[in-house]
Amino acid sequence: MCIMGITAFILTITIIVLIVQGNKRSYYHEQVSDMQFNIITTMADIVESRDGNTGGHIRRTARYVEAIAKTLRKQGAFPDILTDQYMADMIVAAPLHDIGKIHVSDLILNKPGRLTEEEFEIMKSHAAEGRDLLLRAKQQLGESSYLNIAIDMAAYHHEWWNGKGYPDQIAGEAIPLCARIMAVADVFDALVSKRCYKNAMPVEKAYSIIREESGTHFDPVVVDAFFDSICQIEAVQSA
Repeated sequence: MCIMGITAFILTITIIVLIVQGNKRSYYHEQVSDMQFNIITTMADIVESRDGNTGGHIRRTARYVEAIAKTLRKQGAFPDILTDQYMADMIVAAPLHDIGKIHVSDLILNKPGRLTEEEFEIMKSHAAEGRDLLLRAKQQLGESSYLNIAIDMAAYHHEWWNGKGYPDQIAGEAIPLCARIMAVADVFDALVSKRCYKNAMPVEKAYSIIREESGTHFDPVVVDAFFDSICQIEAVQSA
């Protein structure tokens, strides 16, 4: 576990340096290349490889985030937030939303049955742990719009619109937009994916849950954009 933690931290820092350098280039080109995204995502797969489902999960959720964000911008939602730089940063930051799972035991990550209350509390700690890890990286690497978004996504993607999430129980628009988008992408993918502790849920049932939790778990505007992006979402899911 110690060796895994050191290796994961080194890889995490490498990912962040790659993205920071890539974003300097993307500032001038107004896009992040597919090659850069694939390198970052592949390395994130390695960091989180203890969970057999994580690799596919982080790739799919990054694409769901991209689809939802592009739909929101096309609809004219959040124009002061969804700038070119914010969009680019958010899409490339998405693969690191679960980076805090580095600090969660394999026994918990891969437990085939229901977690105990104590185990669930440990699992929940990944949000705060991811925030802290990325904050430490920011202290070493300096100010970066990418790192700010990566921190927000890692920290707050389990917050609920009604304030009943974790780790800080913040609510509504106090939750950063990038995290509100990731929340929908993350839950949808978790529902329709097979995990060690459950079978995949039929997609229509997953859609029903997303709709039902609009305004409680999820930002209603983001949920509407999710369903307006359904063709892109289903293309990613079936790929």
